[in-house]
Amino acid sequence: MTRTSALAATLLAAAVTLALAACAGGTAPTSAAKTEGSITVFAAASLTATFTELAAEFEAANPGTTVQLTFAGSSDLVTQITEGAPADVFASADEKSMTKLTDAALVDADAPVDFATNVLEIAVPPGNPAGVTTLADLADPAVKTVVCAAQVPCGAATAAIEQATGSHIVPVSEESSVTDVLGKVISGEADAGLVYATDVISAAGAVEGIELPESSEAVNTYPIAVVKSSARPVVAAAFVAFVTGSVGEDVLSAAGFGKP
Repeated sequence: MTRTSALAATLLAAAVTLALAACAGGTAPTSAAKTEGSITVFAAASLTATFTELAAEFEAANPGTTVQLTFAGSSDLVTQITEGAPADVFASADEKSMTKLTDAALVDADAPVDFATNVLEIAVPPGNPAGVTTLADLADPAVKTVVCAAQVPCGAATAAIEQATGSHIVPVSEESSVTDVLGKVISGEADAGLVYATDVISAAGAVEGIELPESSEAVNTYPIAVVKSSARPVVAAAFVAFVTGSVGEDVLSAAGFGKP
């Protein structure tokens, strides 16, 4: 055997030994393999536009990954995860919903990261036919107002504003997500709805927004975390880092979200 052949045989044997050792120890052969695969992200309804954009950018930046998105009211998503729905990442519109998962040991207590804030605003149909200008106008039974149900973050924020200001809104319906409230205003079923400022921006042209000075009484902070049962925790953690990083900050800021 020539010196060249002997060297090649030695290198090959070393490579095989390392590969077998890696397999025996359960270690993936490359870091790229760790970041491949599909994850499911459960996110608050108010994040629909931004997370759809961020998921596409994440997939482009990480070939071989796929992000499946499920949007609903944060409280509904918590119920689904608690009941065993397969979620890898949870992004909530309030800290209370995330706390329910950490208390249930479904998310590590030190895992949630705050990544955005949001405030309420009054949405009205174009032209504002009911002439709504202030929060006090929503107490008029003649004004058909739609709000979020109390168990949903936007509903809890509404209740907090009412309590802080001593006002009393008389809604014609209470919805399970902020997108449902927005939908009723857009369709003309409601004269006004309390939604997030970001929803007014995303629905530009379909609704008009009336800023609420009282919104400072209920600022919602959005946390995100990897769910402990995630089948792909590395990819899930990479998505969380992407959302909380510079790309996520830019996308969220452009949509009207505040910094945490």
